[in-house]
Amino acid sequence: MPTDHRNYVNGEWVDSESGDVFEVRNPANADEVVGRFQDSTPADVEAAVDAAVEAQSDWGGLPGPERGRILRRTSAVLEERKEEATETLVREEGKTRSEAAGEVQRAVDIFAYYAQKARDVGGVVKSPSGQNSGLSTRREPLGTVGLITPWNYPIAIPAWKLAPALATGNTAVLKPASAAPTVAEILFECLDEAGLPDGAANMVTGSGSRVGTPLIEHDAIDGVSFTGSTGVGTQVARTAATDLKRVQCEMGGKNPTVVMPSADVDEAVDVVGTGAFGTTGQSCTAASRAIVHEDVYDEFVDAMVEYAESIEVGPGLEDPDVGPHVSESELESTLEYVDVGQSEGATLETGGAELTEGVYADGYYVEPAVFSDVDPDMRIAQEEIFGPVLSVVRASDFEDALRTANDVEYGLSASIVTQDVTEAEQFLDRIEAGVAKVNEKTTGLELHVPFGGYKDSSTNTYREQGDAGIDFFTATKTVYRNY
Repeated sequence: MPTDHRNYVNGEWVDSESGDVFEVRNPANADEVVGRFQDSTPADVEAAVDAAVEAQSDWGGLPGPERGRILRRTSAVLEERKEEATETLVREEGKTRSEAAGEVQRAVDIFAYYAQKARDVGGVVKSPSGQNSGLSTRREPLGTVGLITPWNYPIAIPAWKLAPALATGNTAVLKPASAAPTVAEILFECLDEAGLPDGAANMVTGSGSRVGTPLIEHDAIDGVSFTGSTGVGTQVARTAATDLKRVQCEMGGKNPTVVMPSADVDEAVDVVGTGAFGTTGQSCTAASRAIVHEDVYDEFVDAMVEYAESIEVGPGLEDPDVGPHVSESELESTLEYVDVGQSEGATLETGGAELTEGVYADGYYVEPAVFSDVDPDMRIAQEEIFGPVLSVVRASDFEDALRTANDVEYGLSASIVTQDVTEAEQFLDRIEAGVAKVNEKTTGLELHVPFGGYKDSSTNTYREQGDAGIDFFTATKTVYRNY
């Protein structure tokens, strides 16, 4: 029997006032219901926000080291439950076991990191212009914040929003994605066991229209942090800005990896392949474009096809190379883009077919796809696909490759594979992306440095993670003392 899950409001697990629930199914086997969750209403959001506002003064008034102690304990409890959380993530989101374990460990590490950072939240002392005076700054919590997170990293992204928000003395209401909310619930169970005061963090499940929008629009919400699609994020930012709320939105990507003649082709294929097909291409930082110098283009395409055809696709619990899509709608979207690429005149070198036989019969599987002869203006080279589809674009020289890399509406992550130091440095200087890498896949992030994008990949207001996470969730007060 599937488990019935509840909202977490004011330190208690409660049903929605609607009495309605929705089901989450295993994308590797859609006949399996992973759990039933509260289909919440604006009234549930109101209760969660009220609880958070009520708790904020006491939580924000705790010394930073005391808040850090609770976050450190949360990290420890989650680590004790790592195997359970990993399997749960696989069953509801579809990641491979290795990918899911890495994501859970990241959440463990994020809470440990911000547990320590809670000691550093304070301010700085500056030299005043006059005598008998003092000049300093203070970092203070925004108040109560709304956090809206996606399904593709269903525990890591809630962690990297919740941990800095709580470390800096804010209270929070989280709306996790409806496709994969169970691991967020585990996170709240760990917070509860760690001794988080009632109301300091709350979780409400349900649709964006009935939960997300009322949360963003609520008068008592002082800041909004969103991760998701560019279309939704743009609307979130506009709505929050109407009430002058602080807002950050991290959104889509169309991430390139440039491959130059000095690169080892086998190394380049591995860099591109892991970036393109890992997590089933369901990462905002996934490499969906390989922009390859014409001198190594044919060799790269041949090796990339061989790489893609060697990938093992299967149920995440069996730990293959690539798991299923998270849902039928996401699978259908990827299949549609495969059709679009062919209709536009690109050459489908391999893959792109839905897998439906045997172990694949009840899941949302597709063969990793590689397109060659892709024109930079084609839709498959311009639009985010969010599936294991790689477009290989030919470049005549470095300038042509850089121009193609930048000629999209997104600017999240980008990389270059080269042994030429000048090319590498020029790329880092001129690429229009918030994350720039040399000889490394576009996916994969360190937790202690800022993360965010340019152009339509981000509101480009505040970054996430590291010290940037502290910056977003605090306001600066300047203090003048005279004596």
